[in-house]
Amino acid sequence: MPSVLFVCVHNAGRSQMAAAFLAHLGGARVVARSAGSAPADAVNPAVVEAMRETGIDISAEVPKALTTEAVRASDLVITMGCGDACPVFPGKRYLDWKLADPAGQGVAAVRPIRDRIEQRVRALLTELGVESTA
Repeated sequence: MPSVLFVCVHNAGRSQMAAAFLAHLGGARVVARSAGSAPADAVNPAVVEAMRETGIDISAEVPKALTTEAVRASDLVITMGCGDACPVFPGKRYLDWKLADPAGQGVAAVRPIRDRIEQRVRALLTELGVESTA
């Protein structure tokens, strides 16, 4: 079963949305993790609302700190603007998704970021050979 770690700076927006989409669309056939190099105190409320619009509730999620254990436990690490703070281990596959940062943005600005993340997650599932549940 493939495991994917999504990493951004605060683990309050992009990485939370990506992990939620992967878990929702991949179901029990994939492991989704997220973390931040400098975790925020809470998930961005506009991100929570934008995800709620898709039927995915991330209101109970809490930003998590990036650990070497999380990287080691993942087959694929997808970074989203965490820069040099993301540890790199030999033998791990890394991708960098260039996405706008939803920090400080309202729901209207978060929606296109959310939609782009969903598109990328769907493509990732296809690449991983995991059939989407939706």
